[in-house]
Amino acid sequence: MSRRTIQALTVFSALLIIGVVITQIFWVKQALDLRHRQFNQNAHVALQDVAAKLARVNGVMQTSNPVEQLSPEYFLVNTNSTTQPELLEVFIKESFQKYKLIADFDVGIYDCTTNRMRYGMSLSTKNSAKIPAKTSNWIKTDKYPYYFGVRFPEQETYFAGSINRAIWSSVLVLVAVLLFAYALFVILRQKQLSEVQRDFVNNMTHELQTPISTIRIAADVLNSENIMTQPKRHKRYVQIVQDEIVRLQGQVEMVLSMAKAERNVLTLQKEHLNVEEVIRSVLLPFENKVKFRDETVNKIIEADPFHFRCMINNLIDNALKYSDDIPEVEVDIYNKGKCLVIAVRDQGIGIAPEYQKKIFNQFFRIPYGDVHNVKGFGIGLSYVKQIVRAHRWKLELESTLGKGSTFKVNIPQKQHA
Repeated sequence: MSRRTIQALTVFSALLIIGVVITQIFWVKQALDLRHRQFNQNAHVALQDVAAKLARVNGVMQTSNPVEQLSPEYFLVNTNSTTQPELLEVFIKESFQKYKLIADFDVGIYDCTTNRMRYGMSLSTKNSAKIPAKTSNWIKTDKYPYYFGVRFPEQETYFAGSINRAIWSSVLVLVAVLLFAYALFVILRQKQLSEVQRDFVNNMTHELQTPISTIRIAADVLNSENIMTQPKRHKRYVQIVQDEIVRLQGQVEMVLSMAKAERNVLTLQKEHLNVEEVIRSVLLPFENKVKFRDETVNKIIEADPFHFRCMINNLIDNALKYSDDIPEVEVDIYNKGKCLVIAVRDQGIGIAPEYQKKIFNQFFRIPYGDVHNVKGFGIGLSYVKQIVRAHRWKLELESTLGKGSTFKVNIPQKQHA
């Protein structure tokens, strides 16, 4: 199964679980709303039962609808006569237990002579507790001369607590899913890095084998008995060995420099360099494959000679690798403001916009065209970026797919009076 398929399945599973959690929250809210309605309905029926009992005891006619709900937690009951507190306590507890209203509640009896609630008591069907309650904030009405009120102070808190517990449990499930998705993402990322490092090792092994094989062949020739009788041939093979050793040393040094740059321990040995002279010496092995144009007035910069040469070599080598069969590569140097600009242009395959930032990432290889057939470590442009950053220069890229690319290095220069 490909990595992309695994990622798609992971995202789909995460979205599915998130959907389940949201659905769970919705149904919990619906269930709580239903419980709320059932509670209010049971309270209506129980209080109507209390009103009927009081009417029979007091010998008055009961109204058709004696119970009125004035707020989510407050009920008012019309009695049409005075009410004895002790009798009310007995009736109300009996009715609440009958209709399974197990809750704490406050009871207040209205006194029409004083226009106040003359009785306030906190009762409960959970136990026999009986505590005086404040009557200053009770809701009153002018509809009835005789009534009592019942308030359930913990009702909203109870239902809110229930839904909050459900929501928090859903949130915890969601957090667990997100942590799982993150852990899976890290695992996939590590898998990708492992694959990239494996490809890098394979590429590096292949690249290092080339100079090693060349040196071995040259050494065999130099070890032959008749080579000393051919001075020109002997000198040529010695030069091959020296060139391949320098090439091998450069490859190894580039890998080591990348590792140091990643740890921010890359040390630069800066010197004053003549850019034209350095670039012309770098271009010698490329023979006539690269054009060079110098339009500078001030050619002197301050840079590490080794890393500067490697940076230029990498840019040119990259331009040649990603060109067509007949490469058209040009290196231009010119002054712009207070900077010297080195521009490496090619007329090659170009770089798609979505890859123009990624190509500077370590080990990244563009996954289209014949790019997979191009030899290399996949760290050349990453190395260039690290060297530019270490020198505090500026690196720019201009590229059009199918028309080529231009890499520009802007190097600040010291201005002389």
